[in-house]
Amino acid sequence: MGDSTRLPIRHVIWGARNVIILVLTPLLLLPLPLCIGTSASKCAFVVLMMAVYWVTEALPVGVTALIPVALFPLFEIMPSELTASYYMNNMTLLFTGGLCMAISLEYWNLHKRIALKILLLVGTEPKWLMLGMMLATWFLSMWISNTGTTAMMVPIITAVLDQMRKGKNSTIEDVESNVAASDDQGKSHEVDDKTNGSVVDSSNAPHVAKKEEKPVKSQERYVVAGEGDQYELKKTESEGEKHDNDDAHSDASDSQEDDHMAQMERGMLLCICYAANTGGIASLTGTGPNLVLKAMVDELYHKHDLPSPVSFGTWMAVGLPLSAVVLIVCWIWLQVAFLRCRGPCCSCCSPATENSRRVKELIAAEYRKLGPVSLSQKIVVSQFLILVILWITRDLGGVAGWGKSFPSGFVSSSCPAMLMTIMLFAIPRNIPRIGQKLCVPLMEWSYVQQKMPWHLLFLLGSGFALAKGSERSGLSYWLGTQLEVFNDVNQWAVLFIIGYFATFLTEVTSNSAIANLLLPMLIQLALRTGVHPLNYMFPAALACSFAYMLPVATPPNAIVYATNKVKMSLMIKIGFVMNILAVPCLIVITRILGDAVFDFGNVPAAFSTDTESTQLAHA
Repeated sequence: MGDSTRLPIRHVIWGARNVIILVLTPLLLLPLPLCIGTSASKCAFVVLMMAVYWVTEALPVGVTALIPVALFPLFEIMPSELTASYYMNNMTLLFTGGLCMAISLEYWNLHKRIALKILLLVGTEPKWLMLGMMLATWFLSMWISNTGTTAMMVPIITAVLDQMRKGKNSTIEDVESNVAASDDQGKSHEVDDKTNGSVVDSSNAPHVAKKEEKPVKSQERYVVAGEGDQYELKKTESEGEKHDNDDAHSDASDSQEDDHMAQMERGMLLCICYAANTGGIASLTGTGPNLVLKAMVDELYHKHDLPSPVSFGTWMAVGLPLSAVVLIVCWIWLQVAFLRCRGPCCSCCSPATENSRRVKELIAAEYRKLGPVSLSQKIVVSQFLILVILWITRDLGGVAGWGKSFPSGFVSSSCPAMLMTIMLFAIPRNIPRIGQKLCVPLMEWSYVQQKMPWHLLFLLGSGFALAKGSERSGLSYWLGTQLEVFNDVNQWAVLFIIGYFATFLTEVTSNSAIANLLLPMLIQLALRTGVHPLNYMFPAALACSFAYMLPVATPPNAIVYATNKVKMSLMIKIGFVMNILAVPCLIVITRILGDAVFDFGNVPAAFSTDTESTQLAHA
């Protein structure tokens, strides 16, 4: 009996894969510090071990990010105090402040209000409904967690599609009950946020939907009639009035319509996760790789006493148009793939039909549930707008901005971020009266603790520590010499290689982890080949957010896949084409707008001087 219950050896190995990876990886890499023994080889040992752990997730991503704190001092690469200082610096404070403001939008349900308002404006024709869904998700994911945005949007689009599928056999009361039911879906589903570090609130997470059975025809058919808020059912015809051949034709038509509705549903779900992934590249605080690039560029320029060219305003000057172009390309591709309008899928949702009216009423009913805008919500929105304006106007291309009123280096984007964060806990949401409790602030710290992706702060810090450790140990110099083979390669070809390499690599691991590994190497590649560092760093950092193919690539993909309505094979096929289309958009726009904003043709002379001195030091 014992033999019959014994698991096959492959199952045992698979179950213990994390332990095996944790043990074998450092053992296989031991020749680097033991046999070679140089400071560069010891740093390579740490970098390679972390890369394996990040890709395989043998350890949680945030835990792997703490390895430099333990090993850099032991290997005498960097002192402990210096290594630890990179884990709480200007960039991590900027990210923390931005996240606190984003969490406040979620806390007051403002993200849902914005999304529903956009849907009310775009209409209910499938292509415009898809665009509305994408615009709402895209805009919100610039500022708040792409996981939270996707988890909020999936139940909304599911309710809308259910209403479309029901056709003419439902009332406005059914619409109201459908809205209420959509809020109760998925009470136990949770998705681990590999990118943003948060756990989806179970009340907002999508449910794992079961395949619906085809409804049985009723003997009498009804339509919704009326205007404004007054609706009534009107009988149209009975089952007995139809001929047998008409029944057969109706069944065939219903089957065709069901197929088109299923196609449209898959397209609508995929458009949400794709828009969430695309929106993060538009703003500096939208996703982790953006801040990794910002920190490394700041370090490089400050090292030569030069002002950093990357600010919130300059980033949006390039990232926002790029993000918008990729979103439009994605919308067109999803229309080609899913909304070819070969049958009733488009006609049934045209603005002139009762079905379109019910869909619009569904969205309006959901919006009405939010109630009027409260004073606290107005205050939070005002603070958010003030913060964005302060970020953008602090440095206007190095020639203007309110930051010029202070000595150089005294203020950064983290200052207004921290100021607005403090105000969230200082401004009361109510005016106390006799017999009432004391003033309650706009935000609760316990809610921020729950929503804050703490491990992502460690991940950002590890990237800064790895970059500095690679420089101090000589690993960066060694990598630069190996990358000189690209001297004779066309620069456009190098850009496409970088873009596609980062795009497909980010499908299997954290985008911030990939940025931490790639960007230091690209700095050396640029310096050794006489190219402006941002010319290579920008495409690489932005390509890390093009995760369209796999459910494991990013939490929005996982949320959509968890609905059981999108097969992995379909996601891979549609996402592969998106990866192919997105990279050329990235390269062309980066070369055009990036060159206009950052002047790629003008490489600071201090960079070439630093490269020559580094060569002499290692000669």
